[in-house]
Amino acid sequence: MVLHTVNKSPFQFRTLDSCLKIALPKSPILLYEDGVFAAMAGTQIEEKMKEVLKSNPVSAIQADLQARGITKVVDGVQVIDYSGFVDLVEKNKVQAWF
Repeated sequence: MVLHTVNKSPFQFRTLDSCLKIALPKSPILLYEDGVFAAMAGTQIEEKMKEVLKSNPVSAIQADLQARGITKVVDGVQVIDYSGFVDLVEKNKVQAWF
């Protein structure tokens, strides 16, 4: 399985959209750095994320959410710590979207 990592804000860049065009169903997606803005509940991206979650597991790094003041995430997004990030990397090949 391929882990897709996204570190750019979906409000400034198209990296998330590019990732979603390529990611196969069931491939995990990890949001980190500014990519965690895609996990934020109550934005225009929320419906897109709910659709993604129907076919792909999505995780967001807790420290990056906290650093950006994000307290509410889209239902279904798994909030993980760095240990969870390491687990994902150990179990999957990584495709980074910059």
